[in-house]
Amino acid sequence: MLIATLVLTLMGLVLGTLLALAARYMAVEDDNPMTGEIEDLLPGSQCGQCGFPGCGPAAEAIANREADVTCCPPGGRALAETLAKMMDIDLSTLGDAAEPQLAVIDETLCTGCTRCFKICPTDAIVGASKQMHVVVNEACTGCEQCMEACPEDCISMTTEEMDLTRWHWHKPEAA
Repeated sequence: MLIATLVLTLMGLVLGTLLALAARYMAVEDDNPMTGEIEDLLPGSQCGQCGFPGCGPAAEAIANREADVTCCPPGGRALAETLAKMMDIDLSTLGDAAEPQLAVIDETLCTGCTRCFKICPTDAIVGASKQMHVVVNEACTGCEQCMEACPEDCISMTTEEMDLTRWHWHKPEAA
């Protein structure tokens, strides 16, 4: 019993060391060091509203200046301002960012089929089988996957209400 434990421990140490060495010497260097920093700032919801398949490719496109800093609707204006400051870009030349979309379920049409909350990547839809479902606005990224999965067409996308956390005063134009 003791020999088996020692052999397994030794194997774990040797294999762990080999994996650590392989990770260090076979690591793929990123062409643009800002890509990692930008990806850390993005929401990480992989919603695809920016036109890219996930936050990693979107961060790479933003770092290479192939996409605007305003391309991420779930990140909102605060993310766009942070990215613009990081990349030394004047945000006023890019125009307005796309408004974040939120899913809304029409409770009169919802039959409780559970297809929407099974496919939701952020678990923003709450409900039970054969019961009405509700969207938690704070968790919804507006990826529209639930809308495509719904057989009853009871899910629609709307823009978020303007409140003090999202309000932005537009600069007046010069006369």
